[in-house]
Amino acid sequence: MGARHKKVIIIGSAGAGKSTLAKRLGPLLGLGVFHLDALFWKPGWVQTPRDEWRALQQELLARDSWLIDGNYGSTLELRLAAADTVIFMDFPRWLCLWRVFNRRIQYRGRTRSDMGPGCPEHIDWEFFRWVWRFPLVERPEVLWKLDQYARGKTVYHLRSPAEVRRFLAEIEARPGAG
Repeated sequence: MGARHKKVIIIGSAGAGKSTLAKRLGPLLGLGVFHLDALFWKPGWVQTPRDEWRALQQELLARDSWLIDGNYGSTLELRLAAADTVIFMDFPRWLCLWRVFNRRIQYRGRTRSDMGPGCPEHIDWEFFRWVWRFPLVERPEVLWKLDQYARGKTVYHLRSPAEVRRFLAEIEARPGAG
């Protein structure tokens, strides 16, 4: 990755480490980082209305450069169409669930930096179910959308934390990184 990668999206299951990767990768590439969860959720876990959500993303995507992390399948096509680079963090279910539970303990009662203000960490049944079903329901849809909308773009399909570490090490080793 380098100067030609100016519009990057990171997608994958909750707990895969999208936001963590975005926080490390953004400065290395000189890109502003936008966490979709922080933009979508209003205080008290109130969702942004659909029309406002699409408009907000279209405004972001019109910028010259960005790194955006998050799934939000209803608008993934918008981001795929605008991106020049896609990073799909395709991790095992057990690892994502483990990380979600650890995150819940670590941030209990507090709001993470990649979340909207007034949205303290919590897990409900719907969220747990979404993570559990990601490999069966969401993953095939993501792969289909990558096939349809990411042709001609650079796609990194990372399947383990070790692959992420190697990926970051390669970027950090390039001249001008960071």
